[in-house]
Amino acid sequence: MRNTDEVWSLVEAKRERFFELSDRVWGMPELNYAEERSSAEHAAMLETEGFRIERGLAGLPTAVMGEAGEGGPVIAILGEFDALPGLSQAAGVAERREVEAGGNGHACGHNLLGSGALLAATAVKDWLAANGLPGRVRYYGCPAEEGGSAKGFMVRAGCFDDVDVAISWHPGPFAGVNTPISLACNEMDFHFSGRSSHAAASPHLGRSALDAVELMNVGVNYMREHMPSSARIHYALLDAGGTAPNVVQGRAVVRYLVRARDLPQLQALVKRVQKVAEGAALMTETAVECRIVSGDANLVGNTPLEELMHSHLERLGPPPFDDADRTFAAQFQATLSDEDIAASFQRFGMKPRKGLALVDAIYPLGAGDGSSVGSTDVGTVSWVVPTVQMRGATVAIGTPGHSWQLVAQGKAPAAHKGMEHAAKAMASTAAELLRDPVLVEKAKADFRERLVGTPFVNPIPDDVDPPLPGTH
Repeated sequence: MRNTDEVWSLVEAKRERFFELSDRVWGMPELNYAEERSSAEHAAMLETEGFRIERGLAGLPTAVMGEAGEGGPVIAILGEFDALPGLSQAAGVAERREVEAGGNGHACGHNLLGSGALLAATAVKDWLAANGLPGRVRYYGCPAEEGGSAKGFMVRAGCFDDVDVAISWHPGPFAGVNTPISLACNEMDFHFSGRSSHAAASPHLGRSALDAVELMNVGVNYMREHMPSSARIHYALLDAGGTAPNVVQGRAVVRYLVRARDLPQLQALVKRVQKVAEGAALMTETAVECRIVSGDANLVGNTPLEELMHSHLERLGPPPFDDADRTFAAQFQATLSDEDIAASFQRFGMKPRKGLALVDAIYPLGAGDGSSVGSTDVGTVSWVVPTVQMRGATVAIGTPGHSWQLVAQGKAPAAHKGMEHAAKAMASTAAELLRDPVLVEKAKADFRERLVGTPFVNPIPDDVDPPLPGTH
């Protein structure tokens, strides 16, 4: 395992600069497809490290890719750097304290995600050069994971067509190989068009688009009893048609997010929701148009890659947290409910341990019951490339995703240690794949076997454009 130790040392050699990158991105939280400064920071680091750079992948201005090496297999390491709205929060403070009222915040840890992935790719680049081996490593800086489905657009554009294996990670409270369960999803807007009129003098002349939205919501809610228990449907009103109650609303727009266990199940459920919308339009004598905004496929697992990454994590051990890290984490854990903490253990298949603020072990391969999962556009990549993903321990156990507590812990020493830990695991996994092409072929064979009889259908149709700023 000499090569493993070598690539870990290469991570350590440059970690401080990448901690600084993560902290800079934390301080400039940008939303879907508007990550101009964050993308530029990653591109600048790629340039400094000597990668061959490509910008604007798939027509996405903030997507960036860096490649190093020659010939051999192509290993992709996927990063992200988008933030979330309304979660501005001061760093290191265990109470709600906004930096900017109503501002953005890195409440999913993507400042760490992108920087850690780029650190791993840099270490693999240096390892390839030091050993004179054939092979290429690529860092993909992917925008708009939070509902923007950028990787789905990148898949559609062929950005991963020549990639042999994709590797990624995500910050969280535990460390281990991600159990490949996620929900396929489509986000879509239903535009209802009716006829405005005076709500008192001539209501009979009006046809309310808002009534149609309300009836659609009722119909979808009745569907819940008759859909798979793993499916999820959420909605939000984007346009209520105005604020004057004495006007019959001639327009209204509702956004739906439909999730299901896999792509075939999603496709069937989307059709049912669309039929409900058509029924609501029929009942109200309005018209409806469905416009898909984004979509993610479910994750496709890969046993050889998961076993390989787990072996590297087991040898690496948990992140080297110290007493100061545990004391810091305990302050944030004190802001959480017992339910938050218990749910965190349950999600990762770990037995609850009272008083444990930071992890001290790698969680078992395949842990977790899959009962508490969301969606990710990494799933779409996993349908076209053998893919493995890990979780990195960067926050106190119980910290909810998309919370101010997660933002506040995003620049802490524990977050940096968790990021470095993930970078080492990804880098050594990539290095072993590059050193032993037989492992790549085993991953590809598993990939092919899993998808026999299930053709890939990108949940983003060909005629859907990415929701870039200023286009919607």
